[in-house]
Amino acid sequence: MKVPASWLIEHLDVDEEVTAQDLADAFVRIGIEVDDVRKLEPVTGPLVVGRVAEIEELTEFKKPVRFCRVDVGESDDAEADKPDENLDDDEDDDEGPFEDDGPAGIRTRGIICGATNFAEGDLVVVALPGTVLPGGFEIGSRKTYGRLSDGMICSARELGIGDDHSGILVLPPSTASPGEDANKLLGLEDTVLEVTPTPDRGYTLSVRGLARELSNALDVAFGDPASIEVPEAESDAWPVRLEDTEGCKRFVLRRVKNLDATAPTPWWMRRRLMLAGIRSISLAVDVTNYVMLELGHPLHAFATGSVKGDLVVRKAKPGEKLTTLDDVERTLDVDDVIIADDSGVISLAGTMGGASTEITPESTDVLLEAAHWDPSSISRTARRHKLFSEAAKRFERYTDPQLCAVAVEFAARLLRQYGEGSILPGRTDEGGVEPNQPVTMPISMPDQVAGVRYERGVTVKRLSQIGCKVNVGTSEDGTALVTAVPPSWRGDLVQPADLVE
Repeated sequence: MKVPASWLIEHLDVDEEVTAQDLADAFVRIGIEVDDVRKLEPVTGPLVVGRVAEIEELTEFKKPVRFCRVDVGESDDAEADKPDENLDDDEDDDEGPFEDDGPAGIRTRGIICGATNFAEGDLVVVALPGTVLPGGFEIGSRKTYGRLSDGMICSARELGIGDDHSGILVLPPSTASPGEDANKLLGLEDTVLEVTPTPDRGYTLSVRGLARELSNALDVAFGDPASIEVPEAESDAWPVRLEDTEGCKRFVLRRVKNLDATAPTPWWMRRRLMLAGIRSISLAVDVTNYVMLELGHPLHAFATGSVKGDLVVRKAKPGEKLTTLDDVERTLDVDDVIIADDSGVISLAGTMGGASTEITPESTDVLLEAAHWDPSSISRTARRHKLFSEAAKRFERYTDPQLCAVAVEFAARLLRQYGEGSILPGRTDEGGVEPNQPVTMPISMPDQVAGVRYERGVTVKRLSQIGCKVNVGTSEDGTALVTAVPPSWRGDLVQPADLVE
C-alpha cells in the first residue's frame, strides 16, 4: 500500500521534526515491512497554474495536436520570456510560418499539446521555460508544428505525483488562480511510503490502521477518522434479503439522491488517490476509493436507477454469469457469494461490481454498500476468477465489521459536501457480527516467551494501546492473569500466543 507521509501525520500528534524516515523506522520496529520511501522529486523554476483560454486544433498532422493559448497570470504589460528566434524547428514540424497571436485582451502563452482531455476554461499546471521537471527534463521555448511552444502543460506522471499519462492534469474549478505557484498546490515536498502488511494484519491496509500503529510505536496521540456519529435510522435505504449468512455477516446500505453528476472531485482527495496509485474517475467512485484507503473498509456504489427490485445476497446458481466492471463476462461458481436483484446477478460480492449497475457520468442517485464478507470465501473467489481487486485484498484479510455503518456514513457525507447530494434518512443494516471473544493468559507469559522481564504494567499498557479492553485478575492457584477482549478490527487475536506476539 502506498500512502503519503502527510496523510499519516494528519492523524498523529507529532512534532514538526518527525520525518517520513522516522515513520518508516517505526513501522519496521513493529513488524510492518517498508518496501520504499520515495520523496517526491523537486521541480525547480516557474511551475504555475494556468487557465486554458483558447484551443486551436491543428488538423494537418497525423496525430492530435493542439495549439493552446494559456493564461498564466501575467499582466498585460508583462514581458513574456523571449524565445530564441534562432532555434531550429522540431523535426516533425511541417514548413510553415511562425504564428504567435493570442486572444484579444488576455495576456497568454502559446503552448503545443498532444493531449485532448481538457477544454477551454480548464485549470492546468504549466511548466514555463526554465522549469526543470523530475528526471532532469528542462523546459524551454521551441518552434514545433509551425508554432512557438512557450512552455509545457503537464501530466501527473511528468510532475511525479502519479502514474497516469493518458492526458494532462486538469485541476478542479476554483482550486487556484492563474499564475499561482503550483509547487505548493501539488504538495511536492511530500514523501510516499510503500508498506506491505502481513496477511494477518489486514487492518493496516488503511491510513487509519497504519496511523494507529504509529501512534503506539511513537507513543503519541491518535485522531481516529472513524470517530463520527452514525445517526439512528427508522427505515431501510433499500430492501435486502441475506440468504447466505455465512458468506455475509452484515450488509449496510445508505442512499444519496440529487447528486451533481458534474461535480469534480476536490483536489486534496484526487492528490491523495494519485499518490496512493489510484486513478481518479468521478466524484462518486473517488469517494468510495478514498474511504477504503482512509478507513480500510471497501465500499461499492450502485447506480440506484439500474437496480431492479430487492437486493439478495446469496450463492451463485449453476450457469449464472456476470459482466464485471472490467468488461469481462464471468461464469460464476456455486461457491461464489453474489449480490442479485430481479434482473439477476449484479455484483461479485467483495470483489468487483457488475457493469449493469455501474456509476456513470450521468448518475445522480447512488446506493452505497458496505458489508462484512467471509474472508475465506472472498479469497477463493478472487483466486478462482483471478480478480485480485483492492477490495478483495482487504476482505480476504478480515475487515472491521463495526465499520460498515461508519464507512457508508462517511462516504455519504462526502458526497453531500462535494456533490451537493441529499442523504435519505433510511439505512439498511442487515445481519450482525458477534463481538470478539476474550482471551486470557498469565500476565508473565510475555516475559517467559521473550526471555525478558517487562516492567510492571507494560503488558496491560501494550494490550490497551492496540485497542483491547483489559482486566487483571488472579486464578485459583494465585497466578496473575490478564484478560483481553480484542477490538473489532483484530480478528487475528484468538489465543494467548497472539497476544504475546
